[in-house]
Amino acid sequence: MKARAALAYALALVLVLAGCAQPARTVVAARSSAPAPSTTPPPRPTPAASPKPTRVTPTKRPLRPRPTTMPAGLRRTTGVRPVALTFDDGPSPAWTPKILDRLRAARVTATFCLVGIEVKRHPELVRRIVREGHQLCNHSWRHDIDLGRRPVEEIRADLARTTKAIRAAAPGAPVTFYRQPGGQWTPEVVAVAKDLGMRPLHWSVDPQDWNKPPAATIAKRVLKAVKPGSIVLLHDGGGDRAATFAACPGVIADLKRRFGIVRLR
Repeated sequence: MKARAALAYALALVLVLAGCAQPARTVVAARSSAPAPSTTPPPRPTPAASPKPTRVTPTKRPLRPRPTTMPAGLRRTTGVRPVALTFDDGPSPAWTPKILDRLRAARVTATFCLVGIEVKRHPELVRRIVREGHQLCNHSWRHDIDLGRRPVEEIRADLARTTKAIRAAAPGAPVTFYRQPGGQWTPEVVAVAKDLGMRPLHWSVDPQDWNKPPAATIAKRVLKAVKPGSIVLLHDGGGDRAATFAACPGVIADLKRRFGIVRLR
């Protein structure tokens, strides 16, 4: 028994010494490899959309109420026995030359109430009107019937622009009168016209030739309504004036015989 115990002891000692003779193993933590740098550039930040400018629509100022009566200061007669002829809404390349031919043949003169935008288009007709001895009248830039109800600064700008165009077409020619489109006068437009050196020109006979009645109707209306000193309203522009043109010879001959025809001053 003692021998076996001794042998077992010896064997265990050998095993222990053998285990201790093995070199110690060092455990090294595995290094995680760094990721390769990316060649793709980082996305650019989306710029914030700049706000669109807000379009502000100017507030239109309301029109003044339409007057219930005609303002004072309007010229409605010649002031003498002879009558006067006035032609509105030109100059028109279709009708103004023909009307001028009629007047020249009858050896009478008239007053032409000119629309600014037509003056700009046909300045040569303005020069002919002046050359043949007729009178000039400002009739607004675009035949704005409501012009007299607009702000005073708008009225002034419109009338001044029209007069400037007339004077550019016929330098030195006087623009003596202003006629409000549609006869829609207000105290404000009368005051502005006078301040710009123009007399407000109305009428006393209106055959409504702008509505294109037959020539015989135009003539009948004029000759029935006319009196000594009348100012007759006719049209050489603003549309087809064939009936007015056809009525002119008879109307002019009758007015010359009964009253005479005078150039407004």
